[in-house]
Amino acid sequence: MKKLVILLATLASVLTGCVVYDVPEQHRHDHYDRDRDRDGGPNRYDRDRDADGVPNRYDHRPDDPRRY
Repeated sequence: MKKLVILLATLASVLTGCVVYDVPEQHRHDHYDRDRDRDGGPNRYDRDRDADGVPNRYDHRPDDPRRY
């Protein structure tokens, strides 16, 4: 019985560091790689990334289609 307890304690201490979990993939420039208006092109190359009809360079809020 004593050997079983020692074996289980040893096994538990070894397996304590073996935890596997999924880490979501994060990009530093995720907002540029997304396709906000779903037109097929990433925001990085899209001249109107929120599809409100106003080009990004003239749009005060280029990521919000409700505001210009």
